[in-house]
Amino acid sequence: MQNVINYVVLCNKKIVLLIMNMNDPRISFFDNLALEWDKNQPPVDELTSRLDLISDLLQIRNGISLLEVGCGTGLITPWLIQKTRPGRVVSIDFSQEMITEAKRKNPSGDFRVMDICLESPEVESFDNVFCFNSFPHFRDKQRALRNIFKSLKFNGCLVVLHFQGSKQINEFHKQVGGAVANDFLPGMAEWHTLLNSVSLKATAMIDREDLFLVKAYKV
Repeated sequence: MQNVINYVVLCNKKIVLLIMNMNDPRISFFDNLALEWDKNQPPVDELTSRLDLISDLLQIRNGISLLEVGCGTGLITPWLIQKTRPGRVVSIDFSQEMITEAKRKNPSGDFRVMDICLESPEVESFDNVFCFNSFPHFRDKQRALRNIFKSLKFNGCLVVLHFQGSKQINEFHKQVGGAVANDFLPGMAEWHTLLNSVSLKATAMIDREDLFLVKAYKV
C-alpha cells in the first residue's frame, strides 16, 4: 500500500512540474542555460571571498539549518555547507536542469526541484532562508514570501542578496529580455509592504551600486 502511495505522490509531483513548465517560461529559460551557466558567472573564489566579508551580516554560522532558494547550479552551495557545519543546507530551484548540474558537481548536497512560489519544502524548519541572485525571478513574490515565512523557524532570518544594486540588476534583466525581461527587484518602499504582509520584520535594507541586501526576521 505504501508503495502505491509513494507512486501517486511521485506522479503528482511530475504533474506539478509539468504545469510549472507550461505556465512559467523562466523555467525553460534557465533549463536551457544550465550546462553553460557557470562559464558566464564570476569566479567562485571571487564570490566566496565577498561572502566571507559579510557572513556575519548574513546570519550564516555554524550549526544552523539553511534553505537556499534559487540555488541554480550550486555555485555557492559548498560555501554555505562549510559555513553552517554541523548544521544542514537544503538547496532548491525550479529548474530541473540547474538542479541536475548542481547534483553533478556536489553529489553530497541536498538539492531539490521545487518552486517557492508554489510550496514550502518544510514547515518551521530553517534558521535562515538565503536568496542569492534569485528573488527577481520569483513570478509571485508575495506568495514566495508566504512560503518562505512558513519555512522559517520563529526568529528565523530571510536574506536577499545581490552583489549589484537594484538599478543595475533591473536594467540587466531588461536588456536580456525574453522570459526575464520583467524580473525586477522591488523598490525599498515596496519591500516594506511585502515584508509586512507576511509578518517579516526588516532589520537591514541596503541598495547601492555594489550591494543589494534585505534582511528580515520572522516575528
